[in-house]
Amino acid sequence: MTTRAEYCVIACAEAWRGDGEVLASPMGPIPSFGARLAKRTFSPDLLLTDGEAMLVGLDGTVEGWLPYRRHLAMVTGGRRHVMMGASQIDRYGNQNISCIGDWERPSRQLLGVRGAPVNTLNNPVSYWVPRHSPRVFVERVDMVSGVGYDRAEAAGPSASRFHRLPRVVSDLGVFDFTGPGRSMRLASVHPGVTVEEVRAATGFELAVSPDVPFTREPSAEELRLIREVIDPRGLREREVRG
Repeated sequence: MTTRAEYCVIACAEAWRGDGEVLASPMGPIPSFGARLAKRTFSPDLLLTDGEAMLVGLDGTVEGWLPYRRHLAMVTGGRRHVMMGASQIDRYGNQNISCIGDWERPSRQLLGVRGAPVNTLNNPVSYWVPRHSPRVFVERVDMVSGVGYDRAEAAGPSASRFHRLPRVVSDLGVFDFTGPGRSMRLASVHPGVTVEEVRAATGFELAVSPDVPFTREPSAEELRLIREVIDPRGLREREVRG
C-alpha cells in the first residue's frame, strides 16, 4: 500500500519532469527524494548537488565542481529549478519565509528573505508544504519573499519575463497557477484526501475543477526505488504521516 508520504515524493518528482539539464535544488527530505527519483527515472539529465560546492551522481560520487559564482550564473540564467518551503503562501504564489505579523513588530522571526526574490524572478520555483493549513495557505502573506504572479505582472516584463511557478505540493494535494488571473488551482488530491478537506485547510478560495483527479500512483519500480534505494530508512514517513 502506498503511503501519503510516498505520494508526496511522487508529486515532488513530477515537478522536474521535462526540465532537461538543469540544477535541481530541493529543500527538505521529501523534495530531495523526489529529485533523486526523477533523475533515476524520467528526468535522467537533472543535475544534483551536495548542497555546498559539488555536483554529485546518484550514489554521491562527485561529478563536478560548482563554485558559488557558477551557481549564481545558473540561477540568473534560468538553469535551475528550486523547490522551496513556504511559511506562508497566497493564491497568486507570493511566498513568505521572513516573519509572521507586522514588519515593524513581528510576532515571529523566520529565516529571512534570503534568495527568494532572485529565485522567483530568474528560474522556475516550486514549493513544498508538509503541513497544509490556513496558517500557511493565507489570503495575504505578511511579507513577500518569493514573488507571486500578481506582483511579477504588476512590476512589468523585467520581473515577469522569466517568472514561473510550476507547482505547489502539500501533504494534501498538488496545486498549480492556472486558475483565474494565474491564481492557485487544485490540480490533484492525494488518495484518502477529499476536495472539501483541502478547501477547509486553505485560507482563500481555491480554483477547483469539477472533477479533481487523484495524484498519480507510483509504479512498482518507483516504489522499490523509494523504499529500498532512495530512502531505505523511511525518513519520508517522519515528514508526512499518513
